[in-house]
Amino acid sequence: MPKQIPVATIGFTKKSAEDFFARLKKAKVKKVIDVRLHNSSQLAGFAKANDLAYFLSALGGMDYEHMPLLAPTDDIIALARSGKPDWIAFEKQFRALMAKRKIERELKPAMLDGACLLCAEDKPHHCHRRIVCDYLNDKWSGALSVTHL
Repeated sequence: MPKQIPVATIGFTKKSAEDFFARLKKAKVKKVIDVRLHNSSQLAGFAKANDLAYFLSALGGMDYEHMPLLAPTDDIIALARSGKPDWIAFEKQFRALMAKRKIERELKPAMLDGACLLCAEDKPHHCHRRIVCDYLNDKWSGALSVTHL
């Protein structure tokens, strides 16, 4: 089996800036790929797109890229943010969206080498960044070695 590509995921919610950037540096992340649909909300604090790109470069020499191709639509996001989240429907619809977008063809495993997928959710189990990695690993025969920071 060929060497797996290391890729990490992280959410910024419930983390201080110090903890967030320390985790990225400890994991030797080269590039943060922002997989949020909307990346400039005032609620994002230090993780607003323009601020985040600056902090990543200044504090860790890391690159920043916003990749909405890997984000669910507002309609799909609503499934996860409703009063009674429907995670099964969310994952099913998001996987169908990724298949429709053919993200496995738009990306290549090497593009994720040393990258970290970023979104807001604190934990990966109910987050689309985990689903992106699982989907790509299904399509790429397990090419990614995923670590959730």
